[in-house]
Amino acid sequence: MSVVKVFYQTILRRPSRFFVVVAVGSLFFERTLDIGIENLYDRINRGKQWKDIAHKYV
Repeated sequence: MSVVKVFYQTILRRPSRFFVVVAVGSLFFERTLDIGIENLYDRINRGKQWKDIAHKYV
């Protein structure tokens, strides 16, 4: 049995399973993208954000 056939038989054949796979996949993708963009923003703006300069004013 090929991998594609097993994937179809176990996941894509039932709409409820397909929906769960799509929903979980989209949540995982959204969270991963959010964390990645936030880390990129922090790296680009290092030293310019309040969390980096707060010790000067407290």
